[in-house]
Amino acid sequence: MNKFQQFFLFASGYYVPLLKRCPSELQKVLGIGATVFLTALLATFSAGYAFWIIFQSPALAIAFAVVWGLMIFNLDRFIVASIRKKDKFWSELKVAFPRIVFAVLLAFVIAKPLELKVFEREIDRKLDEQRVELFKSSKIALEEGFQEVEQIREEKRQYDQELSSKLAFRDKLQAEYDLERFGVKSASSSGIVGLGTNAKKKEQQLDAAEKELATYQVYALSKKDSLDREIAALEELKSQELQKIQPSIDGFDGLGARLDALHAVGQEKPTIAFAGLMISVLLIALECAPILVKLLAPKGPYDELLALTEQGVSVFVQEKTVKLELGSERRIMKYQQEI
Repeated sequence: MNKFQQFFLFASGYYVPLLKRCPSELQKVLGIGATVFLTALLATFSAGYAFWIIFQSPALAIAFAVVWGLMIFNLDRFIVASIRKKDKFWSELKVAFPRIVFAVLLAFVIAKPLELKVFEREIDRKLDEQRVELFKSSKIALEEGFQEVEQIREEKRQYDQELSSKLAFRDKLQAEYDLERFGVKSASSSGIVGLGTNAKKKEQQLDAAEKELATYQVYALSKKDSLDREIAALEELKSQELQKIQPSIDGFDGLGARLDALHAVGQEKPTIAFAGLMISVLLIALECAPILVKLLAPKGPYDELLALTEQGVSVFVQEKTVKLELGSERRIMKYQQEI
């Protein structure tokens, strides 16, 4: 018997000294042990990928994956070893049912990281879409948190409007002055050529408007420069806040995010959801295979020897108990006679 066979016998949970007396059982037991080992190996790979997503560290992922694989190996080995064959299928099924339920739960736990790996490209595309939406919503939230920027810009627009109004008023006075000076008859001019009384009044009004416009231009330019500095400071602050948020958006790639993305992809594409279900069913079948083999297989010579051995132990314990009780009673009676 080579090392692999010895290891698979150990993985099966069978008692090797008894099994050596039942060579016809060897192949069945080796198959059960190999299934237990391969299930644990698959669980190790699955956990390794899940822990890589969580920790982003190869060393930690490998360490936790090995521990998880050993735990699954030990649990499966215990589940298989704890089932006894008694030629009563329904009673055996009752005893094995909690173990089957536990095996199914383990299969689902193992299957989910494998689904994440199988549909990694589809999940990455969905995560990219979610990152874009998250970035948009973050920008909208920042805009709402910096509403004073828009208020300042509105104040700038008011200065521009006032400046345009004064400029238009100056141009209107300039046009009226030109009409008066050149003797063009209109509703606002006398039609007399030259710098008469009306022309001088128009000139005075134009000069006053020019001075007011020049003064306001200096004032508005100063205020707008100040407002521009405020806007620049707020925009810089907003940019800093966005940069703080950016790493969390870029790092939106954790286990929970991938599970949500897988669920969303499954809702959008039923074929992917169906494929994921088939992966789970396959792993459930693999996880339950050793248990089902033991339940469905007829009672063999190993089971007979194991039952006989356990019965022998039980009888031995009963005999020793009776002997101890009789010995104790004799000692008590002897002690009472001496008294």
